[in-house]
Amino acid sequence: MQLTQSLHRNISQRPDQIAVIEGESHYSYRELGERVASAAAALRQLGVQDGERVAILSLNSSVYLEYVMAVPWAGGALNPVNIRWTANEIAYSLDDSDTRILLVDDTFLPLMEKVQALSTSLQTLIYCGQQETPSGMLNYQQLVRDTAPMDDCERCGDQLGGVFYTGGTTGFPKGVMLSHTNLVGSSIAVVAENVITDGARYLHAAPMFHMADFAMMMAVYMRGGVHVVNPAFDPTLVLDSIAKEQISHVLLVPTMVQMTLAHPEFERFDLSSLDTIIYGASPMPLDTVNTAMQKIPHVGFIQAYGMTELAPLATVSGKENHTQAGLDSGRIRSAGRAGALQQVKIVDPTGQEMPRGEVGEVIVKGPNVMLGYWNKPEATAEAIRGGWMHTGDAAWMDDGGYIYIADRLKDMIISGGENIYSAEVENILMQHPAIASCAVIGIPSQEWGEAVHAVLVSATGEELDLETLQQHCREKIAGYKIPRSLEWKEALPLSGAGKILKTELRKPWWQDQDQGVS
Repeated sequence: MQLTQSLHRNISQRPDQIAVIEGESHYSYRELGERVASAAAALRQLGVQDGERVAILSLNSSVYLEYVMAVPWAGGALNPVNIRWTANEIAYSLDDSDTRILLVDDTFLPLMEKVQALSTSLQTLIYCGQQETPSGMLNYQQLVRDTAPMDDCERCGDQLGGVFYTGGTTGFPKGVMLSHTNLVGSSIAVVAENVITDGARYLHAAPMFHMADFAMMMAVYMRGGVHVVNPAFDPTLVLDSIAKEQISHVLLVPTMVQMTLAHPEFERFDLSSLDTIIYGASPMPLDTVNTAMQKIPHVGFIQAYGMTELAPLATVSGKENHTQAGLDSGRIRSAGRAGALQQVKIVDPTGQEMPRGEVGEVIVKGPNVMLGYWNKPEATAEAIRGGWMHTGDAAWMDDGGYIYIADRLKDMIISGGENIYSAEVENILMQHPAIASCAVIGIPSQEWGEAVHAVLVSATGEELDLETLQQHCREKIAGYKIPRSLEWKEALPLSGAGKILKTELRKPWWQDQDQGVS
C-alpha cells in the first residue's frame, strides 16, 4: 500500500476529469499529477530525504491537496500542523519531529517570526499564499513552475507516511507515527463501508490537517472523485458551495451541522445534489438529527468513530441508523460497528472482553493501528498491547456488534463512588430548547469527591436557573447524575477538530487542588 497509488490510478484512467475545484480554479487529474511531481522534485532538491518530515501550516487549499501527495512522492513524511496551535506548540511539534521544512500560507504568516525564534529545527519556509513572497522564504508556485517533475519514490507499506500530532488537550502533543499501510488501510475501510461512493463531489469544509478530513480525502482519491475546497468552515460558504458545485458528500462535526441547519437563509439554497453528511468527533444531538430529517430528508447521515492513532477509523454507523427506525431502535445513539478491516472489542482493565451491554474500554486491532508515538516508546507500549490499540474511550456493545460510547475514560466523573458518564448527561441537557451546546465536567466536592457541573451556551439568549435545569433532567436520568451547578458561556473552547476542550473547562476548578480529576 502506498499513499500515491490512487493518484497514479486516476492519472491513468481519468486524466482529463476535474480533480480539484478551488474558487474559480480547476485542475484535472493530469494537471494535478504534473504539479505533484514537480513539487516533489523541488522538495527533493531542497534536501528532503526518505522518511524526512515536511510540515504545512495552512487553511484548506489546492496546495494542501498537492502537499499530501507531493511529500510521499518525494519520499518524505507528512506533518500537518494544527491550525489552532500557538507559536510555542507549533515550534514544539517541529522540533520534536525534527522537521526542517514548513509550508505556510497568508493566514499564519504573523506567527512565523516567533516560530522561527523558538524552533531549533526549522530551516526552510515555503510560502504558499497569494501575496508577495516574504523576505527569506521560497515561493511554492515558483518552485512548481521552475522544477522538472520526478518519478515517484514509491515508498509504501510499513514505511513512515506521516507524523500526525494529537490535539495537545493534555500536556504536550504526541506525534502519532502512521505508515502508508495505516493511512491507506483506514481509507480502504472508508470506501468499503460506502462512506464515499464512486464519482463523489466532496466538499473540504472541515480542516484538512485533521485525520477525519484526511481519511475522506484519501477515499475521494480512491473513488476518482472531485475535491472542492473551502478554506475553512463557514455555514454560508458551505451552503453556497453545495449549491454551486453540486456537492454530494461533506464531512462536518456536529457543531458545524447545527450551525449550518440554523442558517437564517437555509431554505434559499439548492441542496438537491447533497447525498451524504459524514460526522464524527462527538455524538450528534438527537434534536439536530430530527431537524436534519425535516429540513433535508433526502440526505443520509453516516457517523465515523475513531482517533488519530487509528488513521483514524474504528467504526461506522450507516445511514440506516439515522432514520425513524434508527430512532426507534436506539441505534441512532450508536457509534456503529467495526470497519471492514478492523476488529473492535470492549474490555475490562485486565484486557478481558466484557459481556454485551456492560461498559469497558474500546480496543481496536487492524492494519490501521499506528506504528507508535514519535520518540515515546513507553507511551507506545502503554497504548498498543498485543497489537490492540487501547483508545481510552468507555463504551458498551450490543448483540449486533454496535458500540455505544459512554465517555472518555478520563472524562468519567466519580461522585460518591458512582461512575457518571458525562456524555449521557450532555445528551439530556441538549434536549432542552434553550441550550445550544454544553459540556459536563467533574469539579471538586468535599462531600462527594467530584460534583457534576454543566457549562452551557444559550440558544435563545435565555439563561435557565439551576432549579429549572435540574427539573428538566430529573425525569430522564438518576438523581446522582444531575448537575449540581452550572455556568453560562458565550461559546465553548474547541480544538481544531471541533472537539470541546474539557481540559480548559476543568482547569480553573482543579489547578489549586491537591486532588486531581479522576
